[in-house]
Amino acid sequence: MELINADFGGARITGHGIGPVLEEFGGVSRIAVLRGGGLGDLMYALPAVAALKAAYPGASVTLLCTPVQAELLSQTVGPVDETVILPFAEGVRPGPEDPHEVERFFAGMRARNFDLAVQVHGGGRYSNPFLLRLGARHTVGTRTPDAAPLERTVPYVYYQHEPLRALEVAGFAGAPPRELEARLQALPEFIQRLGQALPLGNGGLAKGGSGRGDGGPGHGRVLVIHPGATDPRRRWPAERFAAVARRAADDGFRVYVVGDSSEKELAETVVELALEQAGTGQAGTGQPAAGHVAEARPAVESLAGNLSLGELAALLAGSAVVVANDSGPRHLAQALGTSTVGIYWAGNAINAAPLGRSKHRVRLGWVTRCPVCGVDVTQVGWTAPRCPHDESTVKAVEPSEVYEDVLQLTAMSPLPHGR
Repeated sequence: MELINADFGGARITGHGIGPVLEEFGGVSRIAVLRGGGLGDLMYALPAVAALKAAYPGASVTLLCTPVQAELLSQTVGPVDETVILPFAEGVRPGPEDPHEVERFFAGMRARNFDLAVQVHGGGRYSNPFLLRLGARHTVGTRTPDAAPLERTVPYVYYQHEPLRALEVAGFAGAPPRELEARLQALPEFIQRLGQALPLGNGGLAKGGSGRGDGGPGHGRVLVIHPGATDPRRRWPAERFAAVARRAADDGFRVYVVGDSSEKELAETVVELALEQAGTGQAGTGQPAAGHVAEARPAVESLAGNLSLGELAALLAGSAVVVANDSGPRHLAQALGTSTVGIYWAGNAINAAPLGRSKHRVRLGWVTRCPVCGVDVTQVGWTAPRCPHDESTVKAVEPSEVYEDVLQLTAMSPLPHGR
């Protein structure tokens, strides 16, 4: 087994954060940060961005990212000054690569004369050569044994909490941690737009509307469920989400099931199962018929595919609790200050679960071998083999346990994060 040690690039240790904090680079006014992927990947990087901005207060930070990440950042308030969309490139942004487009991208980036480029996108096999082509004066990032070296590198070991990994990299760039979690704010225009269309907030009130079940634990407040996840093995079964939705609706919560357009069928399945189990109500799709007033809306409703990312952020920010798999919307809810109950495979919890338990609860699936073929699923990462089976690793988590977490979080915080 080839080993790799941290490379300080000759820098002095000036303090400690998540690992050593090295001396700052001089004359830094333009910083590039490389982090592709989805919404969750973006949340992993934002604490490191905040640390870099604090360490280099006169510098601008450009995030090299994917379209969905750029869209979210354009529709929320956060620490990134500018976003630039990555071209399709192997190991950085999957898709059909156009060599001419890639070269145009790098020519434009080199013209910006970045002082510092920071890689928080995986182990560096593909992302380090990509970063080096930016032409920055200084480079910092993670590195596996087979990755190109940067000026300062943190050894990449798969099982490490992702936001803390990014903060350790920022420390190597001279930026000690300022916060351990991503922080974003929903924009007022999206809050207002959503509030005109949906019953939101404490009591479930909108113009002319009222919450359902005002005597129960829910008091008409909003519970959001996201049943999707990029890896199907991370998905809790739809019927289990439905059981939580049914209990919540019976207790007076207004339940919205969210997802992108590819998750509409899954979200609607959760709604239908919840209302079948309840034996009352009607399924909703987020598009009520003309003349319906707020009181006529179903207690459990799908909004999947109907929200912009700014509206999704507004919905999550106005919710009492979000129940979800290890997914982008759960991470986004946490960044917005909303309490969450996350259903995680134990291995993913090491890398991505929330650190605190005052506002967040985690329920774990402890599967270590594929239920179909028996392969060891704890062997993960870029080089690990992946069996072809998509059996859920979290299906053993009980709905009663998840709903108990919902009740505890709402009992502790009747007006979440100041609302």
